[in-house]
Amino acid sequence: MRLAILGLASAGLADAFTPSLHAPSLPTARSHASLGLSTAPSALKIRPTGRSARSSAVPMQMGLSARHAGALAAVVPRTLASQNPVTVAAGLAAVLVGVLYVLLKIPSRAYKDGEGTVGKEYDAWTEEGLLEYYWGEHIHLGYYDEDDRKAVMNPLKSSKVFKDTKYKFIEEMYKWSGADKPAKVLDVGCGIGGTSRYLANKLGDDSTVTGITLSPKQVERATALAKERDLNNVDFRVMDALKMEFEDNTFDLVWACESGEHMPDKRKYIEEMSRVLKPGGTLVVATWCQKEGDITPSEQKDLNFLYEEWAHPYFVSYEEYGRLMKGTGKMEQVREENWVKETITAWRHSIWVGVWDPWIVIWKGLTTRAGPMLWWKTIREIVTLNRMHKAFESGLMTYGMITAKKTA
Repeated sequence: MRLAILGLASAGLADAFTPSLHAPSLPTARSHASLGLSTAPSALKIRPTGRSARSSAVPMQMGLSARHAGALAAVVPRTLASQNPVTVAAGLAAVLVGVLYVLLKIPSRAYKDGEGTVGKEYDAWTEEGLLEYYWGEHIHLGYYDEDDRKAVMNPLKSSKVFKDTKYKFIEEMYKWSGADKPAKVLDVGCGIGGTSRYLANKLGDDSTVTGITLSPKQVERATALAKERDLNNVDFRVMDALKMEFEDNTFDLVWACESGEHMPDKRKYIEEMSRVLKPGGTLVVATWCQKEGDITPSEQKDLNFLYEEWAHPYFVSYEEYGRLMKGTGKMEQVREENWVKETITAWRHSIWVGVWDPWIVIWKGLTTRAGPMLWWKTIREIVTLNRMHKAFESGLMTYGMITAKKTA
């Protein structure tokens, strides 16, 4: 398993899966033509027939029409039987890699409006425990300097630095917001409460912090961790950020770190946070964004995968968040920045911490109800993390920081 993860973490991850379906064990171009089939690998589509068709829940989607299935079923066994076993094994391995390559390009967790998609996903991740094991109490990117970047490839330091950069991010975000000892803080999309507890401890007993999330399991875990640390000035609630139950003008600081990505209505998201903010209070948002301006068809395809693999309705630019804040008519001193340079390292760093310490994944795959499917899910996460890195690296995605004050 460790070798498998290491291989995936190597240059390009999913790009390393470059299938070749031209192995000698497959029918030649001439035999394809005699069947009336395209010779292009992408045109192949293999469907089980007879008993296997009835027992197979997921046919292999590779482009071959149903009317050629019988002919292919007759040709392939004879062709394979005439080949050297090593050649046959290599051909079958190539096909398997091709199937995996296709499956890894198909997103599996699309956002579905009204079905509680986001809350259910975070419930599952919280119960699974892997996210907390690797990411710690903070399910957000870290803030990196040059020394942190050098530690990524050091198996003795990598995990600790990965978690430490998240505390640095909180400190940098707080400082950048310009907030000054807020008495009441709201953490919108609090996860398992890492930031809420950190701020509660940092600000002391003169302040109170409330964290909200759609996930009951996250509230349960966040509350347990606060109790372990004897923190009495922090609490957690299950609540929809688009329909908050708080009165107007309640909080001195509204903090939203990587929750905007999941919001199906970005305008309502900003309006609700502005509503519950006190006059003179600070709103600060950190969120993954897409670039401003035109999106090419290829870029849109990449964005669609990122939307549909991690239950995101859509992204907007950080400039758009700034416009939404101004559009409330309540916010002033709006500032926007792109923190890609400071945060991008976290995407691949999160892969490497798993490479250096894969044992919990192996163990849970052997001992929990999830079984070996957990390994497949982990591979999907590795591929998605790398695709995120590439999207930020190319400029398709940005890391938006937006802050403003509510008019007094």
